[in-house]
Amino acid sequence: MTDQPAETPAAQPAEAPAVQFAADAETVGDLMSPALAVFRPEVTVAEATEALRELTRAAVVTYCYVTNEEGRLLGVVVMRDMLLATPETRLDAIMLRDVFSFPRDCKLEDALKTAAAKHFPVYPICDADGRLAGLVRGEELFRNQAIEISAQSGKMVGVDKEERLATPLGRSLKLRHPWLQINLLTAFVAAAVVGVFENTLQQLVILAVFLPVMAGQTGNTGCQALAVTLRGMTLGELKPEFVSRLVAKEGLLGLCNGLLVGITAGLGMAFYAYQQGEAQPVVMGLVVLFAMIVSCTVAGISGALIPLALKRFGADPATASSIFLTTASDVASMGVFLGLATILLI
Repeated sequence: MTDQPAETPAAQPAEAPAVQFAADAETVGDLMSPALAVFRPEVTVAEATEALRELTRAAVVTYCYVTNEEGRLLGVVVMRDMLLATPETRLDAIMLRDVFSFPRDCKLEDALKTAAAKHFPVYPICDADGRLAGLVRGEELFRNQAIEISAQSGKMVGVDKEERLATPLGRSLKLRHPWLQINLLTAFVAAAVVGVFENTLQQLVILAVFLPVMAGQTGNTGCQALAVTLRGMTLGELKPEFVSRLVAKEGLLGLCNGLLVGITAGLGMAFYAYQQGEAQPVVMGLVVLFAMIVSCTVAGISGALIPLALKRFGADPATASSIFLTTASDVASMGVFLGLATILLI
């Protein structure tokens, strides 16, 4: 809005910074647009309506905002209330006084959680003194939320959300490679577990055939729990009182899935061992069954606990969780599988 004469009832909109792309925004202030349809308390419905006729030709107006002379937000007027009021009614008589507003420095992550619960079309933004600084539309917040959720799958394997199809090769390499080095170091841990049971594998080479099966099923179980946990954290649904319930649920799901998958895998191992002429095919099938139950249970619990632990220590759960989950799943599946085989078959 341009400068207006003193008699014009609409107040001046607050100066707002250029709106950033959603991927670069960190606070609601980064997404803020100028405040429009701002009036003083003594303005009547007729005066506000006349001002809105001009304003709505160039902008979309959802609410009217009432401020005092210092610019502090006093209330919000809904268009329906203006339509039902008489022309001489003052705005402070029909405004909603208990107004929700975002602080200008509110973190976008916290704003997204609030918006998911309130579902307002537009949110006022105020500075530390309560002065109206600008507006942010709910659709803009939800668009940013969609970007955050869509970026999770990439971040879980070391692809930063700022990387795009047009990102230069060198920049992409710089963003991705460090996580591959970290993943390699954690993979050495799983390799060390297999090395501990080298003698078992030499005597029962058939076990090596089922190591990828154990690791794959366990890893998928953990990834399912991780996806649900990260989604809950992003949407603000995972409250502190729900953490123990989530961990228990994912552990129980891991056990049930491990049992069902373990039965199928155990029958497959028993049949394959019998075909290969092994001495104890039934015992080998039972080893697979029990190893699958234990390792899938551990993976389910790990998928829920790892992102929560990383967030508590200040790390980004979406970026680092999959690396540690892969290590936990591999160590659990291979360690339990080869450990049981050593105890029962050697």
